[in-house]
Amino acid sequence: MQRLTDYLSGNPYPGRGIFLGLDETGEKAFIAYFIMGRSVNSRNRVFVEQPDGGIITKAFDERKLVDPSLIIYAPVRVPARGLYIVTNGDQTDTVRDYLAAGKTMEDALRTRTFEPDAPNYTPRISGLLQAMDDKVSFRLSVLKADGSDQPQPVRCFYEYQEPAPGTGRIVHTYQGDGEPLPSFSGEPVALSVSGSLDEMTQAIWEALNEDNKVSLYTCCVHRVTGEAEHRIVNKLQN
Repeated sequence: MQRLTDYLSGNPYPGRGIFLGLDETGEKAFIAYFIMGRSVNSRNRVFVEQPDGGIITKAFDERKLVDPSLIIYAPVRVPARGLYIVTNGDQTDTVRDYLAAGKTMEDALRTRTFEPDAPNYTPRISGLLQAMDDKVSFRLSVLKADGSDQPQPVRCFYEYQEPAPGTGRIVHTYQGDGEPLPSFSGEPVALSVSGSLDEMTQAIWEALNEDNKVSLYTCCVHRVTGEAEHRIVNKLQN
């Protein structure tokens, strides 16, 4: 199985990405979320920690902020111990609200579609991970345009239980760089990871394209207790 770091280093512009899985000990779920950018507006961002253990994006220099609509949001919410919502847009809060109402992530995302940024029509990618009571499971979703002249949404959902230690799945917004940007295609990609939280964080950060990387969030969640620790790396604060 290809390593996550090798997979990322081979793509100059995967855009925004979500990786969910298990660390190599099998004791902790592992989460990674990264953002990249080509424009000044996209690169002018940092991740900021929130009291629940999640994060929001924030403009590093407010004077350079042009359009916050698709770049300022909460990528990670933690509505309960051991439960993590991870997305590339404001659908994070849609999922949170639906879960609070006793509904599912899929219910929430059926109310959403791809981003309105023609001609790219950036996919909305989302994940939901639960680690508690010695069980680990996660779901991933990709909402993308169908490629027609008048794009219609294609909603794809994937569910995984008990990944093998040191393995997980990734979805990201783009296949690579281009004009327009080519959307992610296919199923979430199975990849391997290894090392401690700090080692994995450093390796992923170094694997991301130096010119385009913006911020990285990583987190390990104990599968029995739901206790977690996380790391944040912001290029503009390094």
